Amino acid sequence: MRRISIFGATGSIGANGIDLIRRAGGAGPFDIVALTGGRNIARLAEMARELRAEVAVTAHEELLGDLRTRLEGSGVEAAAGPAALIEAASRPADWVLSAIVGAAGLAPGLTALGQGSVLALANKESLVCAGSLMRAAAKRGKTRILPVDSEHSAIFQALGSETLETVSHVTITASGGAFRDWPLERLAAATVAEASNHPNWAMGQRITIDSASMFNKAMEVIETHEFFGLDENRIKVLIHPESIIHAMVTHIDGGTIAHLGAPDMRHAIGYALNWPKRAPLPVPALDLAAIGRLNFREPDEKRWPALRLAREVMAAGGMAGAVFNAAKEQALDDFIGGRIGFTQMASLVETVLEALAGRPGFGDEPVDLETVLHWDRIARQEAAA
Repeated sequence: MRRISIFGATGSIGANGIDLIRRAGGAGPFDIVALTGGRNIARLAEMARELRAEVAVTAHEELLGDLRTRLEGSGVEAAAGPAALIEAASRPADWVLSAIVGAAGLAPGLTALGQGSVLALANKESLVCAGSLMRAAAKRGKTRILPVDSEHSAIFQALGSETLETVSHVTITASGGAFRDWPLERLAAATVAEASNHPNWAMGQRITIDSASMFNKAMEVIETHEFFGLDENRIKVLIHPESIIHAMVTHIDGGTIAHLGAPDMRHAIGYALNWPKRAPLPVPALDLAAIGRLNFREPDEKRWPALRLAREVMAAGGMAGAVFNAAKEQALDDFIGGRIGFTQMASLVETVLEALAGRPGFGDEPVDLETVLHWDRIARQEAAA
């Protein structure tokens, strides 16, 4: 029986993972170790009861009483707070889905790798902020990281048994988000509600806004660099409004292998869940005749300056990824809170990167988690100021 934990179970990725586990028999063939969530205590408790989890953890300590009440009589342990998340990640599990949004997912992911769990990684911030630490933890734990972002899963599948020496470059696609067809002059006045309406994917508010600003894709570019060891010149981005091709691998002989699929995250999650085998999934096969045509265009970095910033972060190395992510998260908070406009998010991130680039240690690779969190705090303070 496989022991499984899901961190971020109540979000869109976690809920899709739960759906696949439920369809595969739920608590019968799987032993659910830990489920974690945020403020949706009712949903977290319902999932934990259904799957007979060992422990359910909310990130918010003030909600522990509510979680305990909802789990009373179920036999499921209740816990709360950052320390409880780490404790849950330290419990032996064969497979852990890391779907916590933001830098908060870094510590649990490192802990899970350290005790030997296969880490199905949907938390892109982990590799952006601390790619070298994540890889080292996987090596020490004699385990591996599997990609769950649809683009990186597509690259992973398209690569197959090929080595990077045969690869000319990879291309990850982007839908373009809510504002892909807006005139540039309208973007400064874009509202939170307008940015929260994705044309293709059903996702949470924060990642949907990140898609509109292309910060989500910028993070994925950096993640591609960290995950596959490709330098910035071998990673391309293409706007593809239909979101049918998720990524392409172009080889040195000129051939390109593309991964196509419906815009449904259950494919990437299910591939990681069943790897190295494949299993039937509740994802419809493509009908290309019905689709008719696929469209592509080059991304406009005036519209999406986050893509340029991502390449500057990869070139800088060191703590640039942690600073980039922290400043981005603060900028997003400020936009949602009405303190800055849509186009000011990229300006704020660039300002923070420039302000911190000259500080001692900025160019050094992180030696431990505390170093990453130190730069995360500095960047958030600089952005807030």
